[in-house]
Amino acid sequence: MQTDSQLGAMNGRTAAGSASSALATNKVIRNTYLLLSMTLAFSALTAAAAMSMNLPHPGLIITLAGYFGLLFLTSKFRDRALGLVFVFALTGFMGYTLGPILNIYLGTPNGPQLVMNALGTTGAVFLGLSAYALTSRRDFSFMGGFLMVGILVAFLAGLGAIFLDMPGLSLAVSAMFVLLMSGLILYQTSNIIHGGETNYIMATVTLYVAIFNLFTSLMHLLGFASRE
Repeated sequence: MQTDSQLGAMNGRTAAGSASSALATNKVIRNTYLLLSMTLAFSALTAAAAMSMNLPHPGLIITLAGYFGLLFLTSKFRDRALGLVFVFALTGFMGYTLGPILNIYLGTPNGPQLVMNALGTTGAVFLGLSAYALTSRRDFSFMGGFLMVGILVAFLAGLGAIFLDMPGLSLAVSAMFVLLMSGLILYQTSNIIHGGETNYIMATVTLYVAIFNLFTSLMHLLGFASRE
């Protein structure tokens, strides 16, 4: 039989372990949101630079090669300081690809209002979903498989819409991405809270990609709704 002192020691170790886990989780959350805010600001700067210089869009092949190549390097070096370099390289590159797209929308009659509405809606969705996941502390890990399949299907459908020149399918893909990226924000935030994601670099990349795709998809949908 265990003595009271042994039970007390076990309870003490359990409490210490829980406290240590909570501190580690809070550190990942803090570092993730700090790095996310920095990468979003850097991405906005590169987008503004591309807009001011009126740079052309690099095209689908270069965009995909640059994105997946930098994503691979970020994942490979995620436990080293070099991983931070590739995070900024990735988000800066995505900001550059966004610049020409913004110029197209801003060139339409209601473009500035459309872009601001998309930006405001993106911010509201991200903050609302993140706050819900953080305060409710619900476990959304069950969404992982669905999101993986859904994103793959939407990505392939998006490529099909481009190559087959199907505006209707492209619009449906944008609607799918709004829902999928909203789910990804919930999933990733929950994953951090419950210890499923302990690397703040990869957590930042996932949330950045969700915000980027959410914003561009909302611009597409709002542009269609306003006939721009």
